[in-house]
Amino acid sequence: MSIRLLLPPRGSLLLSPLRRRRTPTPPPFRTTYTAVPPRTSSFFDLPNRAFTGVSAMAAGAQQRAVEVRESVELTEKEEKIFGRLLDAVRHFSLGTQVRVAGGWVRDKLLGKDSTDIDIALDNMTGQNFCERVNEYSEFLGEEQKGIGVIQCNPDQSKHLETATMLIDDIWIDFVNLRSEKYAENSRIPTVEIGTAKEDAFRRDLTINSLFYNINTKSVEDLTERGLEDLKKGLIATPLPAKSTFLDDPLRVLRAIRFAARFSFTLTEDLKEAASDENVKSELGSKISRERIGHEVDLMMSDKHPVDAMCYIRDLGLFYVVFAFPEKLDPPVLDKHDWLCVSHIEAAWNLAHSIGNSVFSGGSDPKSQDDQKRLSLYSALFIPVRNMVYMDKKSKKVPVVNYIIRDSLKLKASDADTVHFLEQDSTQQ
Repeated sequence: MSIRLLLPPRGSLLLSPLRRRRTPTPPPFRTTYTAVPPRTSSFFDLPNRAFTGVSAMAAGAQQRAVEVRESVELTEKEEKIFGRLLDAVRHFSLGTQVRVAGGWVRDKLLGKDSTDIDIALDNMTGQNFCERVNEYSEFLGEEQKGIGVIQCNPDQSKHLETATMLIDDIWIDFVNLRSEKYAENSRIPTVEIGTAKEDAFRRDLTINSLFYNINTKSVEDLTERGLEDLKKGLIATPLPAKSTFLDDPLRVLRAIRFAARFSFTLTEDLKEAASDENVKSELGSKISRERIGHEVDLMMSDKHPVDAMCYIRDLGLFYVVFAFPEKLDPPVLDKHDWLCVSHIEAAWNLAHSIGNSVFSGGSDPKSQDDQKRLSLYSALFIPVRNMVYMDKKSKKVPVVNYIIRDSLKLKASDADTVHFLEQDSTQQ
């Protein structure tokens, strides 16, 4: 895959921020930063005037009202799918309460389309329910569908067996309601069959704890906070934030990702918990680098990657998420996190000021999205592009390669592309 960066003429660079920052306080490094000598402008030319140096948490400190629908409006396809599930329940007198859980409910209330349908069942396993749906299809003389079973995989946050089934061209996951209890020094919980309320409270965020009860055609807010927080644009946890993050530190990154995606505000207790030294230590020790890299990659591919990186910096998580190797040359500075995030912010502003034309190389949207993602990684790590470390074979290796391949566990080709873009930018 090749990435070509279109360069504006010399002297024509004008960066216009996407949103006006509310707090003009500059970061500590601002007074000591020395601008790179002028050269031909490129995606990675980040002049000092482009640095706002304002924290994401300061910018998002004010709550805002969010337009939330009073009820869930189903599409024709959703009506058909949910009707089939209820028909199976009635035909076999199962007495099952069938609920859609999590993100689908949140997105529908925000007026967004979603095909991410996760079904939670109160009195049987997902596999057993799918088998009954198939039996009902056979009763109607229809072809039965294949049932996939996703086994428990705690390393991938799959703590309970999940069944998946294709209904009307949409893959749907089925799982029974559950409760979770965490042991010390492990993010893998003991999982038991639970009630709908227990299932709601064990979820990561209040806005993700909502249910849509298909039987009653109603939204259920069993934490009594989900709808209110959604309307206020708040990112909060159903249970105390610190214990929630110590149980599963990956939830810190999920909170950041959703705050950035929806331009919501992290609550004060959540920010305090995410900044806690014990939580940061647990994030670095209990969570696999693959899971951390996956969350960061989702942030980079989402609508507001700069906001996500600002939150990571402001919460003191930068060096936990982007772990550096030992014995660096030159050594990392205390304010490298501010420098890195300021570079990606300026690159993002530049890309939007010229209409994203910096991302070229074909009309395939997926290819362009991938190019944008890798270009943003390159911009983020421009301040450390000349930093190296000695590997086990006493070979000098760029630190950026280590961060991409080892800290985030992304593809080796991603690391090579990011390094190439950074080196190419220094030769222009």
